[in-house]
Amino acid sequence: MTRLCLMDTEASRRTPAIEAASRSAPLGVLILGGTSEASEIARRLADESELSVISSLAGRVSQPTIPDGHVRIGGFGGVDGLISFLRNERIGAVIDATHPFAARISASAESACRQLGLPLIAFSRAPWAKQEADRWHAVCDTERAAAYVAETAGRVFLAIGRQQLEAFSACSKAWFLIRAIDPPDVSLPAHTKLLLERGPFHLEDELRLLRDHAIDYIVSKNSGGHATYAKIEAARLLGIPVVMVERPQKHTVPTVDTLNGILAKLSRLQFQLAAIQEPCAP
Repeated sequence: MTRLCLMDTEASRRTPAIEAASRSAPLGVLILGGTSEASEIARRLADESELSVISSLAGRVSQPTIPDGHVRIGGFGGVDGLISFLRNERIGAVIDATHPFAARISASAESACRQLGLPLIAFSRAPWAKQEADRWHAVCDTERAAAYVAETAGRVFLAIGRQQLEAFSACSKAWFLIRAIDPPDVSLPAHTKLLLERGPFHLEDELRLLRDHAIDYIVSKNSGGHATYAKIEAARLLGIPVVMVERPQKHTVPTVDTLNGILAKLSRLQFQLAAIQEPCAP
């Protein structure tokens, strides 16, 4: 094992991770979550005595799925608030396993970790890939999707969650079937039916939903994953077009696309920090 010596120089500032290693304390890990992958990471790390794990949820839904271990709910108050939290909780590493469209918290995490010199392990769920029979119309954001709907009208299955529904409030020509976990707190289109449901959703149910409501096309975010993919499969089988909102650019740092990759990076960090505890040769 390579031994690392600490020196009192600006180039070797004692980060929270190094502080923890030097006093043989558990490594503080913050998981930015709210996704199934974040919950699985927390579950796998729950029994690791060398780690002190905190999962953070944004609090966007009234009854979130609570992961194993210590959990906090709510925002941080921007980059400065996140920096204060990381310092106060002696966090030595951050895992960003937030939703692919949660660009703001990911940008804050990058900024905070950069300022504090903390390692950031960023997870990126693989997006859905267009299949040969898919009829996708790709747009760059929900505003472009709303503009498309305003021109096209028809019966629309709006499956983008509730955070950005207001972009469609002025679409008076279309009829909307809107699905969300909690009731929206923004203005909705004039002609709307609201379904309050939480995934995962199954193919047979999605086929029935699209048929029963005579849906002409779907508006969806390219979230990736399995929980909400059934509507994309159902649209393919029924020949229904999908207005697909592409993802924002979330990270400037390298990302990992598997949970095993996340855990491997964290394990390597622990290995490197363990070397700090070994005495340096005179």
